[in-house]
Amino acid sequence: MQILDFESKVFLAPMAGITDKPLRKLTASFGGGNIVSEMVAINALSRKNPKTYRIADVRDEPYPVVVQLVGSDLALFDEAAKLAAELGAHSLDINMGCPVKKIIANKSGSHLMTDIKLASQIIQTVVKATSLKVSIKFRKGWDCNHVNAVEFAKMCEDSGAAYITVHGRTRSEFYSGTADWDIIAAVKDAVKIPVIGNGDVCSAQSAQQMLEYTKADGVMVGRAALGMPWLISQIDAYLSHNQEPTPIPTALVKQTLLTHIKYLVEYYGERLALGLSRKYVCWYCKNMRDARKFREAYVRIDNLEAAYTEINRFFDTYIEGENC
Repeated sequence: MQILDFESKVFLAPMAGITDKPLRKLTASFGGGNIVSEMVAINALSRKNPKTYRIADVRDEPYPVVVQLVGSDLALFDEAAKLAAELGAHSLDINMGCPVKKIIANKSGSHLMTDIKLASQIIQTVVKATSLKVSIKFRKGWDCNHVNAVEFAKMCEDSGAAYITVHGRTRSEFYSGTADWDIIAAVKDAVKIPVIGNGDVCSAQSAQQMLEYTKADGVMVGRAALGMPWLISQIDAYLSHNQEPTPIPTALVKQTLLTHIKYLVEYYGERLALGLSRKYVCWYCKNMRDARKFREAYVRIDNLEAAYTEINRFFDTYIEGENC
């Protein structure tokens, strides 16, 4: 089944504080896959909060960006949907799956799975507010005693959603344990609109396994892509052309990290970019020899020049060892 006008079956998951413009730009540079924004809080967007407004503004990005909205106020959703459309969104996604306490406290995210009536009203409001297609991302349920993904999926379809994304964990599980692909299969069997499966897709092979097991129309990849922005492209090539992924040379890992930091500097400025780069450095060097010592040294660095020097030292030493 075709997912809107997307050419790929693979989606980069929306991750707060992570899937910002620098990461979207870097991921898109490898080709293939669909890009989703960070979570955009509708209350902050309505106030024209500069940071939130900037997150929602994707007009200068040359690839389609699905902008994800989060909140619970119907009037603000109407306003935010219209503004997101003006700011270049390809389509809109409504977050009804975030498990974080701060979001739950505002009766947003996963909380909406406990209030199907309000969730339906939100979807209908956003669908009416703009001509953009609207999707919903939600979870298996609130907890193991309140699994209502199938019922929720039917409501989304009836309320006008163009497609849905199902994370195979409950809110209480957060990101622990194993994702339940059976619930994704049950949702797929229950609705006619496209279904994207989310949870424990960490490679091209696992993406194929999920599609075969659940019969879903696409896959969404989140944490597995951290430090591996090429993963979305690899999965897309495997699903679309049966192209087996090849190992990424350490030299390319280094260059990708340096490019990522460059994009962070361009977007945030040097001081903030350096702070943000610390978490990315940890992800790029995971499973590499002496990575712990490298991370410990990097987090103490207080200027970009020293950061670049330390990155070059670590990766070049590693590359030399590979070539011995």
